[in-house]
Amino acid sequence: MTKLVFFGLDEHEQDVIRRAFAGEGDYDVSLHAEPLTIENVSLAHGAEGIGVFVMSRVTREVIDRLPGLKMIAAMSTGFDHIDFVACRERNIAVSNVPHYGESTVAEFAFGLILALARRFRPAFERTDRGDFSRAGLQGIDLAGKTLGLVGTGRIGSHLARIAHAAGMNVIAYDLRPNPALTEDYGVRYMDLDELLREADVISLHVPYTKATHHLIDAERLRLVKDTVLLINTSRGGVVDTGAVADALREGRLGGVAFDTFEGEQVWIEEEFAGAGEASEDELRDALESFGLLHSDKAILTPHNAFNTRGAVDRILDASIENIWAFFAGNPQNVVAGTYRVPAAPQAGGGRT
Repeated sequence: MTKLVFFGLDEHEQDVIRRAFAGEGDYDVSLHAEPLTIENVSLAHGAEGIGVFVMSRVTREVIDRLPGLKMIAAMSTGFDHIDFVACRERNIAVSNVPHYGESTVAEFAFGLILALARRFRPAFERTDRGDFSRAGLQGIDLAGKTLGLVGTGRIGSHLARIAHAAGMNVIAYDLRPNPALTEDYGVRYMDLDELLREADVISLHVPYTKATHHLIDAERLRLVKDTVLLINTSRGGVVDTGAVADALREGRLGGVAFDTFEGEQVWIEEEFAGAGEASEDELRDALESFGLLHSDKAILTPHNAFNTRGAVDRILDASIENIWAFFAGNPQNVVAGTYRVPAAPQAGGGRT
């Protein structure tokens, strides 16, 4: 019987997985609310497969404590919480969920744009105090404004459709332009610096890599309009938080809304439990991000763009399918570089 252990599940998520495996007699399934850490890795003793959200930290030390582990179901698109080198050395497959929330994240990003454009944060804070004055709350129309998309993959493409429906002009930067967006929604592709100069709103939708580290830095922030709205729902390291804080203090940005930001691992305890002590750089970044909250032109949210019931259910369904496929001998959604499919045994083979 194949032992599976899942971590970081709330009651609804446990019910979904419990029902999915109820008729599967070949699996012994254990479900846990807490994320996987080195302190509780013994809960996965004997596991051949584990299912983890990004809150769990699957380090080399954790992997070394699980000698029977064959596959990890990353219940997310991102997988930087898993030690790839250790998985490759052990030939442990890591399967992720490539597609589950394109519309979910795009809708959230557009919500952040609206929140900045119509000054939701100061309006809510003011009325919460019983002050219903409209002084200083005048916003801007989005119709007729130019949205600059940095990245037009599935999320960026969906946001292009939403913005087009709202009457915005859409420009984009992507190493691989999507001709369908140009044909259907009039999206104009251009180089990044040109986009930064022209856009009224900039929304980031790129993965975090060495090439995109601080893609938006102090130098590029000098290119933008001083009324621009900057949105980040991708990864925190894409934006130099310190440079953004400086630009806000100097009045060179109209507003910023970040669902993910440098230093978030210090603040978002539920997501980064077990990550260990924060480094000096992480603490500095956390202070910079916290400092943004002193501006009524800034909105920070706790990496929540993905978090709808529908999206989480799609993540669970896809993760369960990944597990079934792997243990049936047909791995799917395996992240490149983590797993080599074992060669089929030779006919007539045996020990020599």
